[in-house]
Amino acid sequence: MENETATHAGATPRTPTAEQIRRAPKVLLHDHLDGGLRPRTIVELAADCGYRDLPTTDPVKLGEWFREAADSGSLERYLETFAHTCAVMQTRDALVRVAADCAEDLAADGVVYAEVRYAPEQHLEAGLSLEEVVEAVNDGFRLGEQRARQAGHRIRVRALLTAMRHAARSLEIAELANAYRDRGVAGFDIAGAEAGHPPTRHLDAFEYLKRENNHFTIHAGEAFGLPSIWQALQWCGADRLGHGVRIIDDIETAGDGSVKLGRLAAYVRDRRIPLEMCPTSNLQTGAADSYAEHPIGLLRRLHFRVTVNTDNRLMSGTSMSREFEHLVGAFGYTLDDMQWFTVNAMKSAFLPFDERLAMINDVIKPGYAELKAEWLFGGPSS
Repeated sequence: MENETATHAGATPRTPTAEQIRRAPKVLLHDHLDGGLRPRTIVELAADCGYRDLPTTDPVKLGEWFREAADSGSLERYLETFAHTCAVMQTRDALVRVAADCAEDLAADGVVYAEVRYAPEQHLEAGLSLEEVVEAVNDGFRLGEQRARQAGHRIRVRALLTAMRHAARSLEIAELANAYRDRGVAGFDIAGAEAGHPPTRHLDAFEYLKRENNHFTIHAGEAFGLPSIWQALQWCGADRLGHGVRIIDDIETAGDGSVKLGRLAAYVRDRRIPLEMCPTSNLQTGAADSYAEHPIGLLRRLHFRVTVNTDNRLMSGTSMSREFEHLVGAFGYTLDDMQWFTVNAMKSAFLPFDERLAMINDVIKPGYAELKAEWLFGGPSS
């Protein structure tokens, strides 16, 4: 695969329009299924299952409520909003619908490859088994991919199975991820509040996955600092870091603009460890103060393996296009920068090498080349 720097002869310095950003091929590695429901779907599923604890049954107002509740500056408060979405995701039909909606929505936003994560253990209240949960979500993704093709979009969606870091089922979920690794499941993850729940509590799961030559990512360095990142990498052996935004704490910027990397930051950069950055979500949970001050700007300049992600589209009121619009506005990024982030993400996907290479060469690069050439012909997006 080519050098990860997008700067090259003939690079297009033009700022992309919102429409070009939407049409650009995008790759998403960090997106929670239960954090991306359509508000109308929540209202209708709640009516179907008799769930009466929604703050409102007006879809527009409900969407606003989720965004406001999540916009608190607290990760713990942010996570409380998931009680409502998980409550309506307890049957096979509900899981199929939510997963299909997810694939359709991502495809319509220009996402060509996505790894969407969820915790099977949170969808057992109506009697489903862990296996039935996984199969329902997989069926939903396939249905959504089919509907996207019918609408003229192309997307491939794979699942990441998440274990909750405050619970004790991580090895069981890791074994489930391994059992379905050739049937739509890309890998494993742990999530939930970091403070007080270090990743080392789940070493048996990570050791099992390493023995099975399987992939896993770990939420680390979001609300908690460098020790969380260090444990995820050096004790647990994570392939990627979910968020990893606090790696900035190991980077010192002098008054003259020079930068010094600490040992951990240097290791992360040298080893090309992917960082699953979620700018809007980080603003909501207090991990960053503004888009312009988000560490992604410095980390991109320093050529860390940075990727752009949504985290929770409902709670953050976001999409991949909106995330890139914010970054374009904050840092003046061009289509070349967008391509750099996207190629980074595709290189870091839990997908066989030849398939990643084909996505880069046959889908991503041609898509960006077409967009970058539009100004030559004086089209509407130029």
